[in-house]
Amino acid sequence: MDISPGRAFTRNFLGQSPDWYKLTLLGFLVINPLLFFFVSPFLAGWLLVAEFIFTLAMALKCYPLMPGGLLALEAVMIGMASAEQVKEELANNLEVLLLLIFMVAGIHFMRQLLLFVFTRLLLTIRSKVWLGLSFCFAAAFLSAFLDALTVVAVVLSVAAGFYDIYHRVLSTGEGADSLNDEEHRETLEKFRSFLRSLMMQAGVGTALGGVMTMVGEPQNLIIAKAASWDFIGFFLRMAPVTLPVLICGLITCALLERFRLFGYGEPLPEKVRAVLVDYDREASRKRTRQEKLNLWMQGIIAVWLICALALHLAEVGLIGLSVIILATSLCGVTDEHVIGRAFSEALPFTALLTVFFAIVAVIVEQNLFSPLIHFVLQAEANTQLTWFYVFNGLLSSISDNVFVGTVYINEAKNAFTHGAISLEQFELLAVATNTGTNLPSVATPNGQAAFLFMLTSALAPLIRLSYGRMVWMALPYTLVLSLVGLLCIIYTLEPMTQWFMQHGWLTLPAL
Repeated sequence: MDISPGRAFTRNFLGQSPDWYKLTLLGFLVINPLLFFFVSPFLAGWLLVAEFIFTLAMALKCYPLMPGGLLALEAVMIGMASAEQVKEELANNLEVLLLLIFMVAGIHFMRQLLLFVFTRLLLTIRSKVWLGLSFCFAAAFLSAFLDALTVVAVVLSVAAGFYDIYHRVLSTGEGADSLNDEEHRETLEKFRSFLRSLMMQAGVGTALGGVMTMVGEPQNLIIAKAASWDFIGFFLRMAPVTLPVLICGLITCALLERFRLFGYGEPLPEKVRAVLVDYDREASRKRTRQEKLNLWMQGIIAVWLICALALHLAEVGLIGLSVIILATSLCGVTDEHVIGRAFSEALPFTALLTVFFAIVAVIVEQNLFSPLIHFVLQAEANTQLTWFYVFNGLLSSISDNVFVGTVYINEAKNAFTHGAISLEQFELLAVATNTGTNLPSVATPNGQAAFLFMLTSALAPLIRLSYGRMVWMALPYTLVLSLVGLLCIIYTLEPMTQWFMQHGWLTLPAL
């Protein structure tokens, strides 16, 4: 039976999303211009930010690109932000977009090596506490030299490989009963819980390591340039805050895994371990000389990747492109459609991040953060550090930490240029800005690009990793990292910095 045009439109609009979700989004689209034109552009801007966060929270109901894109498109059309400002935000974050397009695709062509290495790691370490710590510490160490998104892309690729192996064995019935069997459903749920905890440990690890060096996060480099710090100088200035935070973060990781709190602690189910052991044994037995050579080639490319990123031989995205060229050329991948599939995972998120930058353009043009910035800069010198840290953390949890860090460091630099603060105070404010944008922002997926990438990945719905679950699992880390960071800002940052100065480890730059 044919349906009416209205009913057909209702079914087509946002596809399989629930009707209540569709009505809610339509309500947003109606309210926003009315509030913008007739009440207050400032309130309309904050409402838009809240609505965009809502679309992220409902990512399992509908991929945020469509509803978030409609909100951003309407915002530009009614004048909340100009297309030129959106273009400027994209230009400022071109390195991030190139990274997503090329680096994630490059990691795809190294999945054989990654799966080989991490399968051995997974099967060797039986203790979930040590396994969680190893993932968290490895992610922290790599993120100090690489980019957090690159590290998350590696972990995502590995976790997806594990899930695919187990699910494929179950589906074919090899060594397993039917999928409808209650015992196997329970095993699959435990395996999902196991993968969720490893993903979150790695995600938090990227925040713990990424805050420590000038190359760990994009805003770190912006802050380092504004303060004229080199690599060692940046590390030493952050150390009074970041080293205690790293230690407390790893202790938190161990406690969560040991006592199975907040969704952590689920060990690898024995049936899954048996499947992975059989797969590894069978794969090793069947591995041809050509496949072994491919593993060696991918290992050499991995060394090139780490060295190129650590030494900053080029932009991260361009290094990713070099990985694609080398991996496909040396491993015999020449089919256009095979190469195209490598880009399919990252491009939807790249488009979503572009929409996110359109929301950031609204924040810029409507001056949504200006009252908070002015309040902080008017505070007394002894409380400025605390307020800088707190407001950077709060705003980074709901916005883009790169944008927040850029705004605050520029305002601090202007205050120093106009004589409102001393050079010593400016350097301390730069530390507070960097740690504030990196540590408390683990609270929500939209606070960290790596977390948002994880939430919107193809793996997230398979392992039931929703926005709410990510916030819940990140909560203990949010509390520990934020509070320890704040205490270090208040009590250890200034005396330790002075101690470094007295011993000649640090000097004031000529700005």
